[in-house]
Amino acid sequence: MIGYLKGTVLDITPERLLLDVGGVGYEVHISVPTFYAIDQKTNPETPDAEPVGLHIHTHVREDALALFGFWTPLEKLLFEKLIAISGIGPKLARTILSSPPEDLLRALAEGDLAFLSKTPGVGKKTAERILLELKDKVRDLATELPASAQPAASVQRGGDDDLVSALVNLGYKPAHAEEAVRGAHQDAPEGTFHELLRRSLKRLSRV
Repeated sequence: MIGYLKGTVLDITPERLLLDVGGVGYEVHISVPTFYAIDQKTNPETPDAEPVGLHIHTHVREDALALFGFWTPLEKLLFEKLIAISGIGPKLARTILSSPPEDLLRALAEGDLAFLSKTPGVGKKTAERILLELKDKVRDLATELPASAQPAASVQRGGDDDLVSALVNLGYKPAHAEEAVRGAHQDAPEGTFHELLRRSLKRLSRV
């Protein structure tokens, strides 16, 4: 199983990246916080791009093998806890982790059902199941983490079509995504892709 990869980013979107590791290109599915965290210097158009290290979960099915990459061990651990819950697959778990992992930990600790229910694809029953399975494990999650931390940074990419596409791929309806992007532009007319995506997600969380 692949547990960690370090290489040069050849291409990146808020959903996945192509990582060159020793001349081999690995397609890795990523979360929004991980997308945020990848430094601008990894822009494929930038000469001498710095290597990026990702904590990898290798998801194996009978008909496919997929890699999911995370900037921090905490994010990876939460992802693996989520997909262990009945009815939650990798795609939905990645969507649940659209907010910083610390927000999910807070929601679990406080039993915040409303926070979990706002995630596309997570109904009340699924949110209740997540709380039931993980609420009492929050303290254990903290003790399982290795002592490491990495700084976050932003990446500027594309235009409004890319923003809307990223939100739709996370499960939001196109009309809601477009409205959120318009609102984000009003809040931050000169905002970077990173900032506009963050503001759009914040607006959608209120819907």
